[in-house]
Amino acid sequence: MPADAGGARTPLPLQTGPLSGFSFVAEPLDRADALRDDARALAALWPQARVLVIDADGLAYADRHGELLAPTGEQLGGGPGLATFLGLRGEVAWFAISADVVAFQAPGRMELRQAASDWAHADSTAFAQARALLHWQRRTRFCTVCGGRLELRRAGYIARCLQCRAEHYPRVDPAVIVAVSDGTRLLLGRQAAWPAQRYSVVAGFVEPGESLEQTVAREVLEETQVRVRAARYLGSQPWPFPGALMLGFEADAEPDEPRVNGELEDARWCSVDEVGAALRGEGELLLSPPLSIARALIAHWHRKMTA
Repeated sequence: MPADAGGARTPLPLQTGPLSGFSFVAEPLDRADALRDDARALAALWPQARVLVIDADGLAYADRHGELLAPTGEQLGGGPGLATFLGLRGEVAWFAISADVVAFQAPGRMELRQAASDWAHADSTAFAQARALLHWQRRTRFCTVCGGRLELRRAGYIARCLQCRAEHYPRVDPAVIVAVSDGTRLLLGRQAAWPAQRYSVVAGFVEPGESLEQTVAREVLEETQVRVRAARYLGSQPWPFPGALMLGFEADAEPDEPRVNGELEDARWCSVDEVGAALRGEGELLLSPPLSIARALIAHWHRKMTA
């Protein structure tokens, strides 16, 4: 296993599952957890570090051409202070900081979905991590146990109550997202707020005391009245809008006629030819954008059906 000069092991590349092509997972930082409590090491890394500056709307600083503008710690001045340590890329540390605590200005801003299309994978993946963490920090100011003020610790990954000492951790909301098939067709639904003719696979949040497979069956039944027989995990995607983790499944279901009850505007079975045409950008059916695991699930189902 690779190790640096100090003997600390670095992560190996992970083997991936059958899903690919979606954003916020490629080329992640080495999160270097051991450094989060090492103030001296973080201070030493700060001058050459790259710092993602994120504003209150979750937009990252960019140059006038829309490219990432991540100043160095030396350009920002001072030390890590209020910055959140994201991890290492090689020997360079990456941090995130809220725009309202730095004097540094930028000519542009970049939204995360657009960054997923325009930036290098490593940069948009780091942006996703930074956006989720800073969103949690901005909305976690007081203790839910006693109401006391919170103080960030461990380089931004723990909020500790100054009054009762309770610790609060970044919130991640698990949600299943599932390609449901009756063996020949794919189940797709649409929400009323989406662009006309856009359809996607079924998704929903995990409830307390529920397994992921149980969530799949419950959500599909609640939203479409289609009965699931079996479900298989395929992969996951962090979805920092603001802090979800999408857990991708494929499921076998009965050929029940879909019926919606308000959560979805419509649900329908789609043929292999319809899905194939939509993936090619043809026909009237519109699918989820390529940055999403939803699109990867649809494409995976289509590849299996046409293999």
